[in-house]
Amino acid sequence: MPLIETEEAARRLARAIASDLSLYNEDKIVNGITNDNLFDALSEEIEEGRALFKRRVSPELYPRNFYDRALVDILVKAKGHIKSKVW
Repeated sequence: MPLIETEEAARRLARAIASDLSLYNEDKIVNGITNDNLFDALSEEIEEGRALFKRRVSPELYPRNFYDRALVDILVKAKGHIKSKVW
């Protein structure tokens, strides 16, 4: 499979990976936000997704933090309705 070379495609891939994390780990996400340890609770899944993202995008695009931004948008911002000590 060829490497992703465009910013838009890299953003889409990052969001798709983060969406899958959200879809398949809802209980961990809710507990992680509630207990203020979201990134620790999902560390294995997040790193697996990061490795997939890194394998699929060009080396020039990887350092642009598309994956980390997608995690914040989808795992944190979209779950703002969950009660947390942080907000």
